[in-house]
Amino acid sequence: MTRRSCISASIAATLCPTLASPTEEATACLRIILSPDNPADSYGQLGEFTFPVGLGRDGVTPAGQTFRGGSSLLGSFRINAILSAERFEMDQALIAKSDKSPEWLKANLFKNMSSIDFDGDGKGGEYGDAFISLEPTDSPAKQPFHFGKYKGTYRWYSYAIHGTQNQDRIGRCVTGGCVNVGTANLTKILAEISLGLSVKITAIHSAK
Repeated sequence: MTRRSCISASIAATLCPTLASPTEEATACLRIILSPDNPADSYGQLGEFTFPVGLGRDGVTPAGQTFRGGSSLLGSFRINAILSAERFEMDQALIAKSDKSPEWLKANLFKNMSSIDFDGDGKGGEYGDAFISLEPTDSPAKQPFHFGKYKGTYRWYSYAIHGTQNQDRIGRCVTGGCVNVGTANLTKILAEISLGLSVKITAIHSAK
């Protein structure tokens, strides 16, 4: 077992206890708490480690619904892909849907995704150092996540937790819907996560 697997297993034992019954909801291993009213209060938690995050420019979408661009989807998820310049992990079912070999995906997918200039500033790198794809586990709603081309570049479309080229985006409602994490904190997260890890994204709202 790798060091990452040992750490992940330890976190899971602490934050994802064995269920008392099959219907009892498990506590998520990685928690994201979003505050659309006061975005600077948004944060993530992995074990005892907490870190600030950024969220969708249009706030949040309730759990159970389909992802909408500009809005961060709430609910329960599992990590189904981890992409970076050094790391490629993806569910076998997704690899089969890609029509590409694992070797091609490892060599090209994150590089392609990082090259795309979404905000039109003449730079790529919108995903920062890594892209952690999230598959909903609490909703039958069809999610618009797939492999395809964007401006001629083959990439993976998915709701995700990812880095950013602009650290000022953290603690603000400015993303296309995904959860942004700062570079140093993303490095710590990557050292402790693996495919299949549970993620819970919730929201807190100011009292009216």
